Amino acid sequence: MKLSEMNKEQLQKFKNDAQAQYDSFKAQGLKLDMSRGKPCKAQLDMSMPILDVFDSSSDLTDRDGVDVRNYGFLTGITEAKELFADILGIKPSMVIVGGNSSLNLMYDAVARAYTFGVYGGSKPWCQNEKVKFLCPVPGYDRHFGVTQTFGIEMINVPMGPEGPDMDMVEKLVQSDPLIKGIWCVPMYSNPDGYTYSDETVRRFAALKPAADDFRIFWDNAYCIHHLKKDHDSLLNIFDEAAKYGNEDMIYEFASTSKITFPGAGVAVICASENNIKFTEKLLAMQNISYDKVNQLRHVRYFGNADGLRKYMDKHMAILAPKFDLVVDTLARELGDLGILTWNVPKGGYFVSVYTPEGCAKEVVRLCKEAGVVLTGAGATYPYGNDPTDSNIRLSPSFPTLDDLAKALELFCISVKLAAANKLL
Repeated sequence: MKLSEMNKEQLQKFKNDAQAQYDSFKAQGLKLDMSRGKPCKAQLDMSMPILDVFDSSSDLTDRDGVDVRNYGFLTGITEAKELFADILGIKPSMVIVGGNSSLNLMYDAVARAYTFGVYGGSKPWCQNEKVKFLCPVPGYDRHFGVTQTFGIEMINVPMGPEGPDMDMVEKLVQSDPLIKGIWCVPMYSNPDGYTYSDETVRRFAALKPAADDFRIFWDNAYCIHHLKKDHDSLLNIFDEAAKYGNEDMIYEFASTSKITFPGAGVAVICASENNIKFTEKLLAMQNISYDKVNQLRHVRYFGNADGLRKYMDKHMAILAPKFDLVVDTLARELGDLGILTWNVPKGGYFVSVYTPEGCAKEVVRLCKEAGVVLTGAGATYPYGNDPTDSNIRLSPSFPTLDDLAKALELFCISVKLAAANKLL
């Protein structure tokens, strides 16, 4: 029976039962963390052999005869470029291999544009009276944090199963030259788990911005992070953009952060050859070379792109049961009550849930007070402001299955309690 169909007496009893369950959980003194999409210990342990790829007798010369221990090769070794190019379906010449963090590469891309402008652009972004960015919501909090750091005004664009509202994107981009970019997680979006449809990708590729220095920040973080054998696929935006002469409009990012070690992976920025040359020139004043030893280590560990894809099946085997547990628990505990909706992703790291309006912060507070830390309510919106206070990002990857089951039980009780209190 839906909560909204209960009379006051039934609702009060429902609330009292939920309160008793909540108090019981609170007395257990739980200390569980589901606040970030971190790989769990089993995933990290799986990658330990990568540390044994080299020993004191290893040949640390790459295919081009470069000793990777030394300076040079600012944009990365050829083998690493080829590995990522194969995964992303682009040319190796379009790849710069950086350090461990794609977020760092994104931040630097914004900083360069803000300070120096972009290839083919008229002037540095900082010389505009104002700079604006489109932000599909709900979205990735760290994206929003980057643009907020530079004082860039963020404009919400609603997300749906096909991707961002492209009617709105096209209208805004074509009419306002102060809009300089848009954040996108095109495959298994953070947090909804949506993959942009072919039509959405084509419309992005065909955009006609009023600003000649507009850039699409295509954060393809989960391009091979599948949870199902019948996984999603994503149309190649560079192939589509080439049909309109728009290749310079796109920056694509990816990394091995959730594949090997988040603190010691390899990240890339991919772009048109014009953008790569422009970026390399500025990078040369910032860096002499990234960690080529780590680049070569990853290449030799995986062998090639097919080896990397097969490796991700092991991640799927660890993560899929956790996501199944989330979906099964929500359906069992809350499915008939009409107080929570959620998405069932085929990949990525999150399950996005929607409480009744005005309840998300209360659910997060209740969980925290009983020992389970969730991502803060509002984090999936610019400035931390969810206008309906309803979205919560669940991150099932890090806890063990047993701990996850406990955390989900508390979460469901908290949703029941918050919703009942709201109705009462």
